[in-house]
Order: sequence, then C-alpha cells, then structure tokens
Amino acid sequence: MAGREHLAALGVPEPGASAEVLLRHALGWSRTDLYLHWHRPLDPAAWPRYEALLAERARGRPVAYIVGRREFWGLEFLVDERVLIPRPETELLVDVVLAALAGQAAPLVADIGTGSGAIAVSLAVARPDALVFATDISPGALEVARTNAARHGVGGRVRFLCGDLVEPLAASSVRLDALACNPPYVDPATAATLPVEIRNFEPREAVVAPEGVSVHRRLVAQSPRVLRPGGLLAMEVAAGQAAQVVELLERAARYVQIATHRDLAGWERVVSARLRAADDDRCAITS
Repeated sequence: MAGREHLAALGVPEPGASAEVLLRHALGWSRTDLYLHWHRPLDPAAWPRYEALLAERARGRPVAYIVGRREFWGLEFLVDERVLIPRPETELLVDVVLAALAGQAAPLVADIGTGSGAIAVSLAVARPDALVFATDISPGALEVARTNAARHGVGGRVRFLCGDLVEPLAASSVRLDALACNPPYVDPATAATLPVEIRNFEPREAVVAPEGVSVHRRLVAQSPRVLRPGGLLAMEVAAGQAAQVVELLERAARYVQIATHRDLAGWERVVSARLRAADDDRCAITS
C-alpha cells in the first residue's frame, strides 16, 4: 500500500495500521468494507482526502486525533486535542474498580481527571446501578466527556464537576465507594524524550506531573476526604512507579489491602488500596 510505504519511509510508528485506519476514514468504510473491496480501484475523489490525512500523520499528529475517535473497553470515544487519548493499558483500571465493586448495590464512584470520560463512561455502562462523578480541571475536557457520556446513553448517571482532583467532590460532602484516577505521571526531566505524538499534540497537563508521582501523593492525602471507610482508591502508574506509590500509601497510614495489578505486558500498572476503618489494623501488599 502506497500510504504504508510513505509513512514507513518517514519513520512513522506502526505505518501499516495508521495507513489502514486513515484510508478507511477517507473512504468512509468499515474494516469489513475494506477487506471486501480491497482490490477495487481507489475513488479518485478520495485520494486528495487520503493524502491530506497522511500528511497530518507524517507531521506526528496521532491517528486518534485525525479521525476523531478511539476505542476503549469495547466502546468508541470521541477525542480531540483537549483530552488525552485513552490507552489499552488503562482498561485495567476499569477492571480493578469493577472487581472491587462486585456484589455491591448502587455504588458511588468517581473518575478523577476524567479527560475524554473513558473511565467514567465505561464504569457507568458496566454498572447501570452506579452513580459516577467525573472531575477535571479543564472545561474543554469536560465538554468532550459529556458528549461521550451522552453517546453511550449514560449522561444521566455521570455527573461532571470542574475542579482540581477531589475538591469538587469534597465540597458536596459525597462519600464514595471507589475512586479511580489515571493521573499525569511523566517527570518533567524525561518529558523531552516522549514520542512526538505525545510531546507535541496531547495536553501536557494530562501527561506531565511536577514530579513523577506528585499527583499520586496528593490523591493519597486527599482521598480520605471523599471515600467512605473501606472505599477503594485505584490509580494508574507508569512502568516502574508502583513501589513509590505503594510507599506513599503505607506512609499515609490511612489505607489497608494495598495491592498492585499487572497489565497484559506484565508491568505493575495499577495500585489500589482501601481506606482504613477506625478499627482496621490490616495492611497487606499483594501483586
């Protein structure tokens, strides 16, 4: 395919997958359509559109932003440069929260720093009895998230709040059964080494923390204000950060059942813990 060869020659990552998605977008075809009509000559009117899409990808713009959508947890989410592109590894965070809530009726859950709303909407779709709060400091991100919630029919059960971390929730005196967060966790010292797709296009505030686990530290300190005793705190971490976040939880002395959870690549990707009850002296770490 000419598009694949063009992107490969420019050193674009995954040129074949990118070229296919962009071609389908230019043609308005599904993947099935493409395979059924693989040998059909390209519509001359579609070629300029395809060339323009390839040019966007060649300058580093992520495919998800070019086509305006990304799949996450089996659902399609609209995305643009106002929000972080959902990653497959973050699906583990949704799975951890759902497992913790199994058997619990009508849970109250929050997604902190919701971005596109991928986590909040996935939780609401999976648990029709749940009320989900979604916070973000960016009004633009919340606009995207609201659109995604409406697209998936859960807009009435996801409440969007603008503000920093748990502050909007603390003001309402809510007590949550679970709190999930995929915080920024790239250290500024290493931000310059990020791929151009992330460095130049994704919102920096959703990627880079003042120092690697500084947002995790704030969440560990703030979450007791909004979690009920026994409530779950689950946070995504970068590869190699799990031990630091576990230590933050241990030093806080407010959490029990501290656990790490590995993604499909084998990395400790999520750290979870439950808020200690007044008479709870258990503190176990598992992997």
